[in-house]
This record gives sequence, C-alpha cells and structure tokens, in this order.
Amino acid sequence: MSAQIPLSFPINESLHANDFMILPCNEDAVEFVNRYPIWHYPALVIYGEKGSGKTHLLNLLQDKISDNDLVVDDADEIFGNEDAEIDLFHRFNQAKESGNFIVLAVSKNMMQQNINLPDLASRLRAAPSVEIESPDEISLQAILVKLFYDRQLNVEPGVVAYILPRIERSFESVQNLVRKIDESSLSEKRSVTVPLVRGVLGG
Repeated sequence: MSAQIPLSFPINESLHANDFMILPCNEDAVEFVNRYPIWHYPALVIYGEKGSGKTHLLNLLQDKISDNDLVVDDADEIFGNEDAEIDLFHRFNQAKESGNFIVLAVSKNMMQQNINLPDLASRLRAAPSVEIESPDEISLQAILVKLFYDRQLNVEPGVVAYILPRIERSFESVQNLVRKIDESSLSEKRSVTVPLVRGVLGG
C-alpha cells in the first residue's frame, strides 16, 4: 500500500505570554525586555538565529510598550535599503527626543550588519544588544516537547531522549526535524516512536 500523502494542517503555535518558555538560552533577553521602560538608550537590539523565539518575545513586549514606541521584527531587511535606513534613522532621532524606544529583532548583531548610512550604523552599534543563544541540552529538550505539543503529536516515551544526542543544537534544525517527523507520522499513520524517528534521522 502506498503511503498517504501528508496534508498541511495549521500549527497551533501560541504566542501568548503563558506559552513563552524562559530557558537558559533566552533568559538574558527576557530579563532585558522585562526592564522596560527602565532602558538608558533609545534602541534595543535582540538577535538570534532563525526560529529562536524573537517574534514571540517581541509579542510579549507589545503588551508593555507605549503606542509611540517602535518594534521591528526581521529588521535585517532594512539594512541595505536606502529609504528604509533613512526612515529608521529619523525614527531613532524622534524616539531619542521624545523619550520613546525602538526595538529591533535581527538574526545577526549590529557589527555584522551591512548598514550603509553611517549615522544610523553608529547609533545602532552603540545600542544595547542581547542575544538569544543557541539552545543547550536543557533548552533543546523543552523546545522539542513544545514543538510536538504545538503539532498535537502523540509521542511515545523515550523519543525526546533518543533525539537529543543525534541532532544539531540549533532552533532551525529542531523545527525541521519535528516537521519531518510530523509528515512521516501522518504519511505512515503511526504514532511518533523511536523506530519512526530513527527512520527520519536516517538510521
């Protein structure tokens, strides 16, 4: 019998405050965000790899900030765009004059960004920045459990422990693996077991 073709169903990924996991890899970023509005510079930069939870963290911040503050996700896309850089530079100056804040979420720190406007570059590189680090084993375990839960997968005991020593420690690799496990489970109409995961991992 041929395998069932996996269909795409919406992922129940919640961005509510109660669903945000404070982990060793992100606790510094959470602590900095929780200091709002006791910040001493008009801009804050949060950086981390794709899938590290920057969007979720910004969503929590949205509940705290003033309407005059500016929060920009995927701000990497601004740099190299002359008009966008000029606009951000003006917004920075307005924030400084009015006592408001700009929060940028990016994949790389400001020293690694190709910012063409020198005045903007100097201001953003002087801004406090906080990194969401690559996950350690404790964080990785928690992330796996949450991703399986978001996809409403029936995961048998021992699966997470089997995965941990066999996967790259990055947010994107974990997300990709869980997606492949989900697709395989649906295609083969099986629960998530160690043998199924072993097949997804290629032995």
